[in-house]
Amino acid sequence: MSDNIPFDIQTEIIKRLPVKSLIQFQSVCKTWKTLITSSDFIKRHHTQVQHHHHLLVRYKDTIDYEHNYISFVDDHTFPQHKVSHTVPDFINNLINPKIIASSHGLLCLHSNNDQFVLWNVSIRKAIAVVNPSIGNDGIYGTAIGFGVCRETIDPKIVKITYVDQRSEIRVESETSCIAPRVEVFTLSAKVWRSSYVNLPRKSIHFYPFKGAVVNGIFYWLANDRITMDGEHKFMLVSFDMTSEEFGEVILPDSLARMGLCLSKLGVRESLVLVAFDLHDINPSFDVWMMGDGVSKSFTKLFTLTPEEDTIFKGFRKSGEPIIEIPEQEEGDCGQLAVYEPCSKLIDSLGIVGKWGTFDVYDYKETLLLLDQPNVMVYNGI
Repeated sequence: MSDNIPFDIQTEIIKRLPVKSLIQFQSVCKTWKTLITSSDFIKRHHTQVQHHHHLLVRYKDTIDYEHNYISFVDDHTFPQHKVSHTVPDFINNLINPKIIASSHGLLCLHSNNDQFVLWNVSIRKAIAVVNPSIGNDGIYGTAIGFGVCRETIDPKIVKITYVDQRSEIRVESETSCIAPRVEVFTLSAKVWRSSYVNLPRKSIHFYPFKGAVVNGIFYWLANDRITMDGEHKFMLVSFDMTSEEFGEVILPDSLARMGLCLSKLGVRESLVLVAFDLHDINPSFDVWMMGDGVSKSFTKLFTLTPEEDTIFKGFRKSGEPIIEIPEQEEGDCGQLAVYEPCSKLIDSLGIVGKWGTFDVYDYKETLLLLDQPNVMVYNGI
């Protein structure tokens, strides 16, 4: 870009460029690098620029059972543009890592030894966060959430430690009345905080890794031990990453007594519940979308009725479900496919892996984490 162009005009041009170009343009000159890596520029670029949407697929291969990561551009070219990703060392060092959620272009992973990694796939950058575990002897359960504040674009991790209802037969009655401990890590502050008044009720039991983040609000599947009456009955517990307040969503009986998966749908992001019969060997899946407002009404979108064993995995931004189906030619193997609800056609994506190991998450290209040091490990409080 010509030196005769005023810098403010250069800035207006640069901030409209895609993430891949900006990463390359850091090396053009020191002034551009300083601009592109500044926190203000990263936030403006995130909120003002149209970003490409992608789908990240994680699965274990059929040879050494190692995790592979592949992404697709989720547009009219899908699934032609497929990219294999080299995983950062932070992630390779995690023990049995689980993906908590994807928000604003970042993925949050959590391991058994209470290590977290925030990963921006687009810029190939990851940072590590450590939180010391509570020695629990099997008494306590942990629920993890992740999201980005809508106002500050600040990534947050929330950790809830609570008395696990399955352990209460082995603990004294007063132990079961201990209030949950809530800790929140905020990337900008680089600390864990635990002073919260608006805590989940003591009778709430979480299903730790069955959550989704939608518009900066994380939702967990949960149940209330007081109102269950010996029956399976789901509810939702939410945590708003902006206000840092918890909430509850009571589900209609038609949903509360079903098996449920949480997901998000569409570019504008809506919470979706995928319901199935817990006792059906080869169930169909009813897809329900949660509406806005205080009532949190639910609208049934369609029923997914594949002809073979199926595991629901997520959605394209167009609304088409992504499913895992058996690979007919190899035992104990699955493949990923897209299901068209109207025609009921199933199109394979050509990825074969160990059965039951596929995860699918959507993300968009952003510069978040670009202004952070390469190595960051934060201990707990």
